[in-house]
Amino acid sequence: QVHVVESGGGLAQPGGSLRLSCTLSGSVLNYYSIGWFRQAPGKEREFVASIRKSGSTYLVESVKGRFTISYSGDKNTVYLQMNSLKPEDTAVYYCTGGSTWPPQTHWGQGTQVTVSS
Repeated sequence: QVHVVESGGGLAQPGGSLRLSCTLSGSVLNYYSIGWFRQAPGKEREFVASIRKSGSTYLVESVKGRFTISYSGDKNTVYLQMNSLKPEDTAVYYCTGGSTWPPQTHWGQGTQVTVSS
C-alpha cells in the first residue's frame, strides 16, 4: 500500500504564502508523476499542478506565476509553494502520485488551505 502524506496547510492572509509538502512511500522518483488537486466547498475537484520524473511541470492557468511545484534536493518530498494567495485558493489540497498523467492512482488525505483576512 502506498502512503501519501500532505502537510503545510493552514490559514493565510490574501497575498500571503504557504508551502505544502508531500511524501510518498519510497522515493518520489518511483512515480511517473506527482501532483496536487484541490477541492473547494461546493465545487468540482480541480487539477492544480504536477511534476514528472523528467522534471517537467504543469500548472493550471489560474495559479501560474504564483505557485511552483518542485522536488526536494533528496527527492523524498514534493513541494507546492503558493505565493500571492487569493481567497479563491481556499480548498482542501490533495497530493497524488501515479504512473500516468495526471496522477490519480494514490491519494493523500488532504490538507486544508484557507485564505482569509
